[in-house]
Amino acid sequence: MARILAIDYGKRRVGLAVTDPMCLIATALDTIDTPQIFSYLTAYFATETVETIVIGEPMLLDGGRSSMSDTVDVFVAKLQILFPLIAIKRLDERFTSKIATQRMLTMGLNKTQRRDKGRIDRIAALIILEDYLYSEGIF
Repeated sequence: MARILAIDYGKRRVGLAVTDPMCLIATALDTIDTPQIFSYLTAYFATETVETIVIGEPMLLDGGRSSMSDTVDVFVAKLQILFPLIAIKRLDERFTSKIATQRMLTMGLNKTQRRDKGRIDRIAALIILEDYLYSEGIF
């Protein structure tokens, strides 16, 4: 089996989370500066087999497109060109950053640790991945 990779795309940073090859465990992977994301993914895909990429779809509370939607559309289009053999899915990412912050509180992280934007991005990607796995009946 192959891994499933989740991406929380942002203008400054990209949070990543991934499953194990059996898709039994989801873990936060990394936070990458946005300009380096394609070189990072190219290197990652050279060593790991990924069957699906799940990308957080930025939406407004009413379900409409957010100001980041066009930026994510361009990112997805480039992903499809660079990695045509990997399925790309989109998943509503509303509230993932807020849920990530709440999860850090539950984990007992101190204020300094909770201010780490990279950590928030990784946990938000993990939430996107978990939501996808639940929606597909994998978890």
